[in-house]
Amino acid sequence: MNRYPFWLNALVVIVLVAGCLLALPNLYGSVEAVQVATNSGDPYTEDDIERFVRSAENAGVTPEAAYLQDGRVVIRFDSTADQEIAGEALRETYSREANVAMTLAPKLPAWIRNLGLKPMSLGLDLRGGVYVLLEVDMDTAIDGRLKGYQQDFDDRLREAGIRHRVDLDGQTITVRLTGADDMEAAREVIREADQDVLIADVDDGKSLTVRMSEAQIKARQDFAIEQNLTTLRNRVNQLGVAEPLVQREGADRIVVQLPGVQDPNQLNKILTATATLEFRLVDTTGDEPGSRRYPGRGDEQSQVLKRSVVASGDQIIDAKSGFSEGQPAVFITLDSAGGERMLQTTMNNLNKPMSTVFIESRRETVMRNGEEEQRTVKTEEIINTATIRGVFKNSFQITGLTPMEAHDLALLLRAGALAAPVYKIDDRTTGPSLGQDNIDRGYNAIKIGFLAVVIFMAIYYRAFGLIADVALFTNLVFIVAMLSLLGASLTLPGMAGIVLTVGMAVDANVLIFERIREEISAGASPQAAIDSGYGKALSSITDANVTTLIAAIVLFALGTGPIKGFAITLLLGIITSMFTAIIGTRAIVNLVFGGRKLQSLPV
Repeated sequence: MNRYPFWLNALVVIVLVAGCLLALPNLYGSVEAVQVATNSGDPYTEDDIERFVRSAENAGVTPEAAYLQDGRVVIRFDSTADQEIAGEALRETYSREANVAMTLAPKLPAWIRNLGLKPMSLGLDLRGGVYVLLEVDMDTAIDGRLKGYQQDFDDRLREAGIRHRVDLDGQTITVRLTGADDMEAAREVIREADQDVLIADVDDGKSLTVRMSEAQIKARQDFAIEQNLTTLRNRVNQLGVAEPLVQREGADRIVVQLPGVQDPNQLNKILTATATLEFRLVDTTGDEPGSRRYPGRGDEQSQVLKRSVVASGDQIIDAKSGFSEGQPAVFITLDSAGGERMLQTTMNNLNKPMSTVFIESRRETVMRNGEEEQRTVKTEEIINTATIRGVFKNSFQITGLTPMEAHDLALLLRAGALAAPVYKIDDRTTGPSLGQDNIDRGYNAIKIGFLAVVIFMAIYYRAFGLIADVALFTNLVFIVAMLSLLGASLTLPGMAGIVLTVGMAVDANVLIFERIREEISAGASPQAAIDSGYGKALSSITDANVTTLIAAIVLFALGTGPIKGFAITLLLGIITSMFTAIIGTRAIVNLVFGGRKLQSLPV
């Protein structure tokens, strides 16, 4: 009696070995490092490591280790002073080619890195870094879509030969016709453009109003959030920040966490910038419908530009900064659709001028009636006007920028345009010393809670209590292993979840051991008491843990920030404690006491 089959014992051993192996990287700690990533986003190779190491050595510092990680070169150092010297040297040498970021890297042996094992990441409250909360301008997202409808309807009605005028006022598009006879034809043209828009007649009998449906507005808002998430992730990756977190929070907000970064001002411009480009032909006659005057930046003159856009920022698939004929330049590569449009435009407009319009939105605080109000300001400036001297398609260049502007614009265009402007509404910086203090306090809380439970169980349940203590320690190892495997970040509230799990993890064993005591008191043999204790307590243990598991899942699904950190460790702790407290302790009890004739049990 009380013997596990071979396969179940083997499963317990395999899970234990796997858990220890996954948790092992967390024992080595972190050291100062410099991370080098290409401006273009292309991965580095092993051949690139040597030249970066040589640059550091030429600056008088010797790296502790250097290797590739996800296409980036990581160079580790033994001290912060060496890290700063090497980082400055690499920036000076490779500023045009690469982004150089100061960071912390796990001090893992090569064999652990080769296995692909990584330690769990630490949240900002433990590691230090910058937290930025951004708000997405949903009104601008909807306005942009309505302007797209306006131009699309205008083009389609013109192609259909229907005389018209299309106006946009707020969220209503008004299509004015010359007569009632064209009403049905115009309605059909609009339906072909989009069947989901809401079309209504105007009382004058020769006009239509078009509005987006509630479903379309919701879809557009969701698209703006998702597109901005992707773009911001690309921008952060281009900056070379290690282990960034970019995620949605609520209906219209995005949280960006940048571990190891200590200067929020360094990143605000890149994160919130909505800079993009539009290429438009100059209206040399000045009388084409829809044309308007755009101001010039610096020495550039203002120009009257045509309404139609030849190519825009969302059609740019690559952008690199550099120099052309001694001037800072951005080298542009368009997608197939943008390239085809550019080809047709240059073929049909040789020796005619085309302008590059730089577009940027920002939010300003103004005083109105004694109260502060936020106002969105959109800037549209011509940064370059050039005469089309030849036919080109996907690849070309623009000038008229300073070196820093060219570098930043290339980064933003390469990462993608934001679907709607974002504005910073909060930022916080946690210093590395405060993060270490949080780690020390959290570790002490776990250690004290663990030791208190261990001592109580050993005294109250004797040998069985020691078995429960082994399972409790194994449970902590499994929680760390799961956090490392899933790539989840451990936060200070997450540490609180671990402390709570330590206290809750022995609940199952308390129920089992008390049931064994009751069975022995009722006259059952020791082997029968063990079997009955584990069997009869299982339903109570399952009920208690399932209800807590449901609460943890709800906290994780609906919570944000610190609540999620608490929920993830609580959720993982419940799962691992069920395994260690029931299967794990039963395996040890079976090994020590199973199949033997016993007169009593040390419980």
